[in-house]
Amino acid sequence: MREVIRELIAALDAGRPVAYCRLVETRGSTPQKAGAMMLVYADGSQAGTLGGGCVEAEVKRRAIALLGEGRSEVCSFQLDSDYGWDDGLICGGRMQILVEPITADGESRVYFRHLVELVARGEGITEGVVFDAVASKLTAPASYLFDARGRFVAGLHDRGTAPPGLVTDQLRPLEARPRPYAAHGVAYLPILPRCRLVIVGGGHVGKAVADLAVDLAFDVWIVDDREEFTSAERFPRAERRVTGQIDRVLPELEITPDTYCLIVTRGHNHDEEALFHLANRGARYVGLIGSRRKIKMIFDDLLAEGISRAALKAVHAPLGIDIGSQTVAEIAVSICAELVAHRNLAGRVPGRPRSIEF
Repeated sequence: MREVIRELIAALDAGRPVAYCRLVETRGSTPQKAGAMMLVYADGSQAGTLGGGCVEAEVKRRAIALLGEGRSEVCSFQLDSDYGWDDGLICGGRMQILVEPITADGESRVYFRHLVELVARGEGITEGVVFDAVASKLTAPASYLFDARGRFVAGLHDRGTAPPGLVTDQLRPLEARPRPYAAHGVAYLPILPRCRLVIVGGGHVGKAVADLAVDLAFDVWIVDDREEFTSAERFPRAERRVTGQIDRVLPELEITPDTYCLIVTRGHNHDEEALFHLANRGARYVGLIGSRRKIKMIFDDLLAEGISRAALKAVHAPLGIDIGSQTVAEIAVSICAELVAHRNLAGRVPGRPRSIEF
């Protein structure tokens, strides 16, 4: 999804006409679920996917035509024998897809400029898309954009304001990380706020976690005192790479309430130094790798240095869900599973090992 948004930003900046195709509602078995998106250009090229097969080909055909006409449309597809996949599979569900042309002189540019700016800042948004005029008693299609706090930002094909029912009755807070949902002919399509993941330590585990975490919608920052372990070649998809001594760079590093911190350095002393500078910074999550014996030693040392017991009790250590992991790849999976659970389940992590007594 993020790559599609980046493509959309580039198209807006270049004034290149493009059709924004959004899967707004599904029923039954479908190859993609609501929220999937695809961009279609006038030359037939695309970014993103709605699941492939005949439906996607038909959406592309309609998108190119609608770009020429300059109008939007909700396309409905029943996945029966008319829309079987290339391999003969028939899903049997229904897909409703909004095709919204964005042209250089169209009103849609203002709406989508607001959308991409909010998403690019990682703040999260919700689109309310009216796809059924009868069920909603509203004009369809029409789109309404809300920021992470549920405040109306912009509308498309409306009169500049959002119908009250969209806000008071149905809009769900992004803090609860809702999935796309539909009610009374309106689809609510959240793009969730992104969390920053600061990985202190660019070794084997740090790299394996970073590679997975980017695909799990974390913005990865990597910190290490060795240049070769923060290089762009080693971490090509990291949002930021910080090289320097831990006791110098961590105190200056921005830590927000949406920041996840992961300490996986190459040694006991570096881990302890990193935790000293992160334990009381107000991060949403702090995790420390290591054996139970090592972790207890670090906690005892930091207690003696003035770090509060409450702050240390909040540290996730040992790190990762217990899946019996042995290899670096398995360790990374267990750590990333913990990060996703903590983010998506309001801090609850099923399968965590028991806490360290100290």
